[in-house]
Amino acid sequence: MRYIFLLMVNTYLIIASSHQEDITKQAIVKIYTTSKVPNYQVPWSSSMQASTGSGAIIEGGFILTNAHVVANQAFIEVQRYGQRKRYVAKVYAVSHQSDLALLKVEKEAFFKGVTPLTFGELPAVEQKIVVYGYPMGGSTLSATIGVVSRVEHHTYAHSGEMFLAIQVDAAVNPGNSGGPALSGGKIVGVVMQVITKSQNIGYLVPVSMVKHFIDDMKDGKYDGFADLGLGTQKLENPALRRYYGLDDNVTGKLIDKIVYNSTLKGVLKEGDILTKVDGFNIEDDGTVAFRRHEYTDYHYVVDAYQMGATVKLEFIRDKKKMEVDAELKYTSDDMYLVKTTRYDEMPTYFVYGGYVFSPLTRNLILSTNRNRLVLSYLAGEWQEEKKKEVVVLLKVLASDLTRGNNDFAMWPIEKINGDKFINFKDFYNKMKSATSKYIVLEDKDGVKVVIDKEEAQAKQGAILKKYNIEYDKSKDLRD
Repeated sequence: MRYIFLLMVNTYLIIASSHQEDITKQAIVKIYTTSKVPNYQVPWSSSMQASTGSGAIIEGGFILTNAHVVANQAFIEVQRYGQRKRYVAKVYAVSHQSDLALLKVEKEAFFKGVTPLTFGELPAVEQKIVVYGYPMGGSTLSATIGVVSRVEHHTYAHSGEMFLAIQVDAAVNPGNSGGPALSGGKIVGVVMQVITKSQNIGYLVPVSMVKHFIDDMKDGKYDGFADLGLGTQKLENPALRRYYGLDDNVTGKLIDKIVYNSTLKGVLKEGDILTKVDGFNIEDDGTVAFRRHEYTDYHYVVDAYQMGATVKLEFIRDKKKMEVDAELKYTSDDMYLVKTTRYDEMPTYFVYGGYVFSPLTRNLILSTNRNRLVLSYLAGEWQEEKKKEVVVLLKVLASDLTRGNNDFAMWPIEKINGDKFINFKDFYNKMKSATSKYIVLEDKDGVKVVIDKEEAQAKQGAILKKYNIEYDKSKDLRD
């Protein structure tokens, strides 16, 4: 009799588990995206590209997925598990910073019979997870089981920024992107990327980042993740520690740069030792203990706050302990000389007599190996009050006007007619308003490109026609 009872209990548990699994599958979505992909080397041109990804239906009638699944989208369709009908979807909100997006479907029939997935908590190392999605190799839903290997900061390939990420050993393949990773039936992460030359090393956007994104979008406006605008240095070297008079009980990071527009400019000083953020001790390698025996970059604490909030910083100046409330007001795009990777917009450009100019973006750097070392260095530089953007001579269109200058490409410009400029718009205005016979462009080493203004204007139309360029400047400049 006891054996029969146990058998009945086991049968019930199997049926209940199967039922829960079916409920989960109903909320998994396949996403079909047609994208208009810009060509940053030929900025007036683009191409159409079709791709697929995965997503999950969550509360509020949203589909949660990756930003890179719907980046540069022109048309999106979604398909429910076990159905063949596709529904038109639109992007409701997107964070290219954290590689997350929310989609909306207007047809209520799409959501009929679905129980939305809910969110769990940040998983522990060795915690079991199940990854759902529609990876390559088939057209039906795939589920792979794995465990959490690590939780630490990692570079998000989509934006190039560093945030908290979950490393898992579950098989993750193209098409899995945007699919949910579940533990205990709840979302603990969103499939983001994989190390291609590894064996089953994939990364998830953690649920803490997802919740931050959704809370951020509740007012209908995406503000993003804040950047303090501080350049810091590790304090692991003994000589460096002795130089600043630090004993063994003090840990932290040395502040060696404060960006001109940081809210901490004039409050903190170069040479201050940042010791705590929001009560978390900063170690000499720049990490904080976010859980017992687990450490990650101290920006983890800042990333937990929404833009507009304040976070308490503790620091040492001249061996005295001090503290300050830092207002979170700017993102990394407001701080760095080169903007983070751009999406959902066409490149900015300007053609003048066969010379093609563009602001330097990470997209542009990634599009070519030309002058990569110099341009990558610039991508790590901070903005200054009178220098907020890098302008490059992108390429030279061959003609009798540009003869001898065709080797100039991806060439950073420092001055125009001896004057520096703040950003691309300032550069463009200086080019258009130049009154001298010649326009002289110069790099930081004094190398020059000279353009005959009258000749350039006279031959502009013929050059544009020859290279089948409809407009001499991008839409944002025409507007």
